[in-house]
Amino acid sequence: MAISDYIHTFGQYLFARHGERIHKIALDAGFTCPNRDGAKGIGGCTFCNNNSFNPNGSEPQTLEAQFDSGRRAIAKRTRAKKFIAYFQAYTNTYADVAELDALYRQALKQHDIVGLSVGTRPDCVSGEVLDLLAGYREEGLIVWLELGLQSAFDETLRRVNRGHGLKEYREVAAAARQRGISLCTHLILGLPGECGSHYHASLDTVLDIGVDGLKLHPLHVVKHTVLANQWRRGEYRPLQREEYILHACDLIERTPEHIMFHRVTGTAPKDILLAPEWCSQKWNVLNGIEHELARRGTRQGRLAQGPLIKTSDSHATFDGKTRIAVGGKSMAECPVLIQNPVEEEILYAT
Repeated sequence: MAISDYIHTFGQYLFARHGERIHKIALDAGFTCPNRDGAKGIGGCTFCNNNSFNPNGSEPQTLEAQFDSGRRAIAKRTRAKKFIAYFQAYTNTYADVAELDALYRQALKQHDIVGLSVGTRPDCVSGEVLDLLAGYREEGLIVWLELGLQSAFDETLRRVNRGHGLKEYREVAAAARQRGISLCTHLILGLPGECGSHYHASLDTVLDIGVDGLKLHPLHVVKHTVLANQWRRGEYRPLQREEYILHACDLIERTPEHIMFHRVTGTAPKDILLAPEWCSQKWNVLNGIEHELARRGTRQGRLAQGPLIKTSDSHATFDGKTRIAVGGKSMAECPVLIQNPVEEEILYAT
């Protein structure tokens, strides 16, 4: 058995639709972020060091060089001959529409590129940008808009200095889907102050608004971030591997079968990762998710039509206080203090 036997993966979808393997090549086009350049804030999100998910480092190569290195890396693992240009690092719609069109076209002119996946923030996607992406789709290209929501709770988004709220996400998600643009939403598990009930509520909100794909990430603590300082002071405790696996499986069970998972975990390079150590072990986590779904005798969508299920008892820490949430209630509803708490882009081949 493989994880794709339990989860509807993006790789499965592409293979079924196009009859061959298609992989993403992650790109850094040199964008910044309005939460860093002063337009909305300085310093970015409290957890953000872009090198934690950007394979090209802080000084990106030319797009041509990035395509070449991406092809070589993928060739070691698969025989894929077609690719999606994945504009990943920072906010990839944060520029004039004409500039964006020129940049995206530069990627699309590559002989083996069959589409685009554009990662961005919900507050940086204008109607003009959506029209641009919809135009590529009308040309027969694969087009995905990836929105980093992370949490549906405005309180959480303020806490991590996100710089936008659910309102912006709701508006852009609806506008994208009206234009027929496929939408993938990113959710982070383990954000400060959140527990299992928050994760379920965020998933419910995203499903209610409408989505085509999901990415699940564990929050990891990396160097040179505000979160790193909070972790050092004991104000934040990351999820343990077993906690993350249980929560991820809970959400997978409740996600309708037609929605594809682009990712169910995330990693950070060991040279910048501070905690938790397991976030450097992609396949260890993927295997854990597969084994837990097998143990439950379940798969994606099994509980999608039912009511909000009782989550596994969960706890999270913020400001040095550990709290437990049970029975699907938020921590605000059940603030029971406990003394001893239980201490890369994933592309699926069919």
